[in-house]
Amino acid sequence: MKKLLFSGLTFLFASLCTPLTFAAEEIKLSGEEVFKQCGYKNRGNDQKSRFIVERRDNKGSIRRGEYLRFWKDFKGRDGVADKMVLFQTYPPVAKGAAFMRTTYVPEFKQGVDQWIYLPLLKKIRRVTIRNPGDSFLNTDLAYADVNPRELNEDNHKYLGIREKNDLQFYLVESVPKEEKPLYSKRVYWFKKGQSWDDCVNVRVNYYDANGAPLKDQIIKWQKVDGAWVWSRVLVKNLQTGTSSGFVLTNLTINSNIEDSLFTERSLIKGATNLMQSGKDEKAAKKTIEQK
Repeated sequence: MKKLLFSGLTFLFASLCTPLTFAAEEIKLSGEEVFKQCGYKNRGNDQKSRFIVERRDNKGSIRRGEYLRFWKDFKGRDGVADKMVLFQTYPPVAKGAAFMRTTYVPEFKQGVDQWIYLPLLKKIRRVTIRNPGDSFLNTDLAYADVNPRELNEDNHKYLGIREKNDLQFYLVESVPKEEKPLYSKRVYWFKKGQSWDDCVNVRVNYYDANGAPLKDQIIKWQKVDGAWVWSRVLVKNLQTGTSSGFVLTNLTINSNIEDSLFTERSLIKGATNLMQSGKDEKAAKKTIEQK
């Protein structure tokens, strides 16, 4: 899997980083219009998947984590936009840990809520994001990168169309409106398709507060039952030399996940079940060896 994750995504990253030329045809569009059409896709009502994370340091060492991932669109009920929960299954020392995130609709005017369950401490604690630049799951993505921004949080400038290997991309530069932003700007690459429905964001260039290139994010998408869900993501930090890979497998869309899964009680119960499963596997293995 390590070879598949980093080799496959690195090839994709390299192909997008080769010199590009502007397409001959420039379409008169605004940055906001491209974002509206391409940046917000149908993700389905809910998702179940296996979530794999690998981080490579600047010396080539790799740390790996595996999770069971559940996500649900709450469609603004009680102010909630969506919820996600992760149950960690690997490495063994971290098995049973759980993480839950709740995001709210803009009208609710509330930040993201997050909780973590640590089986060794047998406690749930609320995670406060003091700095949106803090690392998400110890990777090269920040919390600010995984929490979607509203369209009106940035000024969007359409940079035109670029093409490479018979593919065309809409480029949009987004500059944050806040006084002290984490990034001075982001440049989004939206792959042009046969229609707006096929247009998706496949790359993001991040620039630090001083305007220098900071990191690149490459995204590969899959369309399942009419819903757009990313399948692979590669993030490279251009200043530290580190990189992180993310993979979704065993994806199921619209399976009517119960709301009760996204509760503090579920974090403990789910983690306990995972730990018990691990004990059962060890006991079964021991019995076989004795026979």
